[in-house]
Amino acid sequence: MIHKLLTGPIGALVKLGEKIQEEVDKEMYDLDTIQQKLVQLEMMAEMDEITEEEYNKQEEILLERYEVAKLREQRMFDDLKKRDGGV
Repeated sequence: MIHKLLTGPIGALVKLGEKIQEEVDKEMYDLDTIQQKLVQLEMMAEMDEITEEEYNKQEEILLERYEVAKLREQRMFDDLKKRDGGV
């Protein structure tokens, strides 16, 4: 009983941390999210809502995140193939 009282809050905190990490990963490395942000950025540039310099800076950041997301996706795919026996 005492064990549950002491570890319960820690478990809840760990689960909260995991949920936050999931959301951060989705925002930072979800391919669809990154593509949407690139489209939004393009629209902002076309409507002169941002400068060309700001557009280029943001585009570079998003393209780097896209590249990392693709690498992460490939790594997960490779790991699944290995776990399933290379099928």
